[in-house]
Amino acid sequence: MSGFKRIAMACALGAMLAFNAQAQGVADARAMTIVVPYGAGGIVDNTARAFAEKMSQELGRPVVVENRGGAGGMIGMNAVARAGGDDTLAFSAVSPVTLSPHVMKTLYDPLKDLAPVASVMYSPVYLVGGPRFQGSTFQDLLSQAKADPGGLSLATAGVGSLGHLMLEQINNQAGVRITHVPYKGMAQMVPDALGGQFSLMLVNASGPVNALIAEGKLKLLAVGSPARLPGHPDAPTLAELGYPMANMTSTFGFFAPGGSTPAFRQRMNALINKIAAMPEIEKPLASALNIMSTGTIAQFEAQIRKEYADNGKIVRQANIRAE
Repeated sequence: MSGFKRIAMACALGAMLAFNAQAQGVADARAMTIVVPYGAGGIVDNTARAFAEKMSQELGRPVVVENRGGAGGMIGMNAVARAGGDDTLAFSAVSPVTLSPHVMKTLYDPLKDLAPVASVMYSPVYLVGGPRFQGSTFQDLLSQAKADPGGLSLATAGVGSLGHLMLEQINNQAGVRITHVPYKGMAQMVPDALGGQFSLMLVNASGPVNALIAEGKLKLLAVGSPARLPGHPDAPTLAELGYPMANMTSTFGFFAPGGSTPAFRQRMNALINKIAAMPEIEKPLASALNIMSTGTIAQFEAQIRKEYADNGKIVRQANIRAE
């Protein structure tokens, strides 16, 4: 082979290798999507965006957050279930997987089409009154609800959400009728509560909500929590008040499409656990009284299956149906 031919072949080989490297770089730069199945703003969206920023830095590729709210989170979760591949995650409360499918028909199989990846935290649930609520205690709530059936209105993150289930537990056990006001998520609930659009709401713990409680603009009547919260020691748990079945917390975590690869889910679990332990992620969540609860895929999957079974029993016993 002549020297000229050898040089030509070497150049061609070099060009081919450069093209492959460039193509790989393009593939690596392809954006990953985190679907938030609620509206923009609020604790779920804000936490997802904080994780997305860190994930982008760790992976060296864009990670974008896409809000797909509606139907208590089921619209967004259906989008993830249908996405397939290894480029999509959901960050959500677990209720669209463990609760909503018992209340209404879903377009996805919650235990097959969605794969648990990593639990991140659980959040206490506040039962609060806004300016429209003329009272200051849970007993005031019950008295008004009994005196005026349907007169009190309570907002939750949507039909089939955890707040909806908690409300139905209170209604059924107390023998009252508090009107349900479903939202597409929690972000708009707070300003609407302050504007007097409804009387009460069940909302997750967050820094802004804590500040409004401290300012007296919202009244904390009770909490869904295993014990009284250090930041609100005077607020009784719903269990203390005699409503153990309504005494629930919201677990939040990441899910992947059921068709994603096990290797992708394992890689994401390790990365999410790493990010959750970063002070700039953990401290703001903890200061808002959220409890970090990371672990393995197997642990999260076992939790999901248990909650799915438990919620199914509660829904059947309470005869809860979509409104």
